[in-house]
Amino acid sequence: MAATPERERRDPAGGPEEHPEITYIGCARCGTLIAGLDGRYACSGCGWVNEWTEGHRPLPTARVT
Repeated sequence: MAATPERERRDPAGGPEEHPEITYIGCARCGTLIAGLDGRYACSGCGWVNEWTEGHRPLPTARVT
């Protein structure tokens, strides 16, 4: 049974977080429930990966030392 892709955000305080947030979605290809960080997902069942720009916030920048 394929599930429709539906994002679920877990933010009980409603405010921004400084650490990555674990989010869940139904895979767009096979419907498997998968977890990701900040809205970026990869399904281990079928190999589907969402576009990195679909995340909930910008990726951190690299630190130059």
